[in-house]
Amino acid sequence: MNRLTPWLAAWWARPSRGTIFYARPSASGPASGIRRRLQRGLSVVVNWRIPRGAGLAASGLFLLSAIAYGVVAGGHVAAIVDAFRDARDAAANAAGFRITSIALTGEHHVSREEVLAAAGVTGTTSLLFLDVEAARDRLKTNPWIADATVLKLYPDRLQIGIREREAFALWQQKGQVSVIAEDGTVLEPYVDPRLLRLPLVVGRGAAARAKPFLGLLDGYPELRDLVRASVLIGERRWNLRLKNGLDIRLPENGIEKALATLVALDKDKRLISRDILAIDLRLPDRVTVELTDSAAAERAEALKKEKPAKKGGNA
Repeated sequence: MNRLTPWLAAWWARPSRGTIFYARPSASGPASGIRRRLQRGLSVVVNWRIPRGAGLAASGLFLLSAIAYGVVAGGHVAAIVDAFRDARDAAANAAGFRITSIALTGEHHVSREEVLAAAGVTGTTSLLFLDVEAARDRLKTNPWIADATVLKLYPDRLQIGIREREAFALWQQKGQVSVIAEDGTVLEPYVDPRLLRLPLVVGRGAAARAKPFLGLLDGYPELRDLVRASVLIGERRWNLRLKNGLDIRLPENGIEKALATLVALDKDKRLISRDILAIDLRLPDRVTVELTDSAAAERAEALKKEKPAKKGGNA
């Protein structure tokens, strides 16, 4: 359909005959102006012709839209992107940019295979199209890797350097033991036997607060070597569980003073090695000791023997 219907074309042609319509003004002047503007506007529609090949282009556009929708709806975008990437890398490798040498430094807990997998480097990766910033960001998603550098040495060499976090302590929560770094980052969800020498902290929030507390405890090595676990209570204060089963209840504030008091009492009275269950240091002006059942019974018996006999007797 290249033109409007015949009756519209006839109506359009009528006012163009002669010049009377434009020469003499009449009382209907505004209406005539509107009609002229309408005629000029409609002339574009009346005389417009569809370009040759427009139908084929429209069909092609519709087909491409349908294909794009099917790719997205079917979840094939990743596969197409991977295929494009493989073809791109293959072309670059054929041009001499295949990675033939990889220098890796700084790995101790993370294996070479784990580093290359995290960086996204495979046997078909080309040096030309390797995104070093993206590779660096991917490497830092590994909890062991604190920082990384990736350097391309054209035409075919790659250099990767990583800085690993150090294993600082073991953290136990809800029965699960993990290796943590100084900043509380969980490094491994299991315990390597080689790391069992690390101090153990227990409880919710203990991982993030382990470094400052264990730093205080390091100031008293004679006590630190006796500790089996440091337990965070209510995310507020610490208890020490010693290797002999003794519990030491520390205050929320003034921890260093409480530790100094405990060490002094142990040197003077051998308090830690006695038959007791717990030492409570939460009150700043006193130390409370909880005896075992056997120690409590012995103490009660000793007090009975020390009690003086009543004066006088039966007449």
